[in-house]
Amino acid sequence: MTALALRLSYRGALVVAVAAGGMSALVAATYRTTIGALDGSSLRALAENPAIRVLFGPPLALDDPGGFTVWRTGTAVAVLVSAWAMLTATRLTRGEEDAGRAEQLLAGRLTPTGLAVRALAAVSAGVVVAGVAVSAGLVAGGAGAAGAVVHGAGVAGTGLVFAGVGVLAGQVMPSRGGASGFAAAVLGVALLARMLGERTEPLGWVTPFGLAGRSVPFAGNRMGPLLVLAALAVGFACVALLAARGRDLGQGRVRHRVRRRPRFALLGSVGGFAVRRAIGPTLGWTVGVAGFLLFVGSLVGEIVRFLDENRRLADLAAGAGFTALGTPEGFAAAMFGVVSIPAGVFAASRIAALTADEAARRTTPLLALPVSRARHLGTEVAVTAAALLVLLAVAGVAYAAGSGLRLGAALAGTLTTAPVALLSLGAAALAHGWLPRAVLAVGALPAAGGFLLHAAVPPLAPLTPYAHLAPVPAAPPNWPAALTMVAIAAALTHLGIQAYRRRDLRTR
Repeated sequence: MTALALRLSYRGALVVAVAAGGMSALVAATYRTTIGALDGSSLRALAENPAIRVLFGPPLALDDPGGFTVWRTGTAVAVLVSAWAMLTATRLTRGEEDAGRAEQLLAGRLTPTGLAVRALAAVSAGVVVAGVAVSAGLVAGGAGAAGAVVHGAGVAGTGLVFAGVGVLAGQVMPSRGGASGFAAAVLGVALLARMLGERTEPLGWVTPFGLAGRSVPFAGNRMGPLLVLAALAVGFACVALLAARGRDLGQGRVRHRVRRRPRFALLGSVGGFAVRRAIGPTLGWTVGVAGFLLFVGSLVGEIVRFLDENRRLADLAAGAGFTALGTPEGFAAAMFGVVSIPAGVFAASRIAALTADEAARRTTPLLALPVSRARHLGTEVAVTAAALLVLLAVAGVAYAAGSGLRLGAALAGTLTTAPVALLSLGAAALAHGWLPRAVLAVGALPAAGGFLLHAAVPPLAPLTPYAHLAPVPAAPPNWPAALTMVAIAAALTHLGIQAYRRRDLRTR
């Protein structure tokens, strides 16, 4: 059973380990050329600016390649590893129960607690591999071994905490979607607490991201926060295993009401059903993205003044693809570009949910009706595209409310990033037809992968959609590029629908 859990998770673990380790190695290796643009006064100003500390963490040991890498990529790498850990944990626990496969496993001597232990062990092994990859990448990039080990331990410890959160969510919530949403909410709250912890010291000790940051790799290499982080991971794991004891198979500690009036709203058509399925996820993602932009917008004045006074830092950011950060419009355009990442992942996750329904055989009764596969997938893509526009529009309103930017300019900026998210939607639809086991990974490539290449590998930047995305509202929209990306997204969707019409349905 342990080998089975490892088999179900090792591919994702390897992808995350390569991405986290490669990102760390790349930034550390290019440290000399990057940091050469800064002088001592710019470094001190960067370390003392409270807004920069809130958004990216305290910039410590910037005179060291390892310290600079931790500041620039540490939080992003920790979020990547943690997100993979919690989603994989919910898939191996609640997901297997929802699909009916856990019943066969538990028909023997294996208990629900034993199944949770094996899922936690498999995910923890992947997290540890990712932490080792981060340390190895830093050392390969020229960083010191001691600080690399501390940072890798912090990333692994954060991932272990969210592995426990994912297993716990699988025992508490009555469905995989609910478990993933619960774990994602915990991740969002923890990340927000890390930001607020830069201004309120005690908050930094109750979030895994804050504890990893307080180990100060390459500056202090403190072990105390890492021990607290390890205790937090053990605590979540113990609570998750206790929650698994005595629980009915297929039921969570939070139960659906057994008796309630039937709800038939939006069940009269394929389109209505797609809208009903999308309402909950759209609301959750919209609240998260809008909350982030509202918070960032409240800091824009301080950050813009800081960058205007430190032109070398603004030039450094421009080299990474963030132009005109010293103006409110330029900073807004940079933030809107970042928002296209969760928007693209949201779009890919909606198609991945469709693939999961197919594997769990929930799609079979629908396709037994006079409903074609092309109509089924095409309707889901159309509803997801509409949900994307709603998400981006609400995000623009939130940023305007927090920053004071004109509402029209904010809406133009967020909606201009829609073609990138639509590329992710098209890629996910293509994968649904040709490679259904990797829908989320393929769908996230245009947005998440493109952003990383654009920011971290300048020679490859022209190959990414971000190189052709105009920084609205600092500049006019690039309509030819935007229409081209939309056309490519439509072509990818068409190819995915044609492949979906011809392939067999997944049953596992």
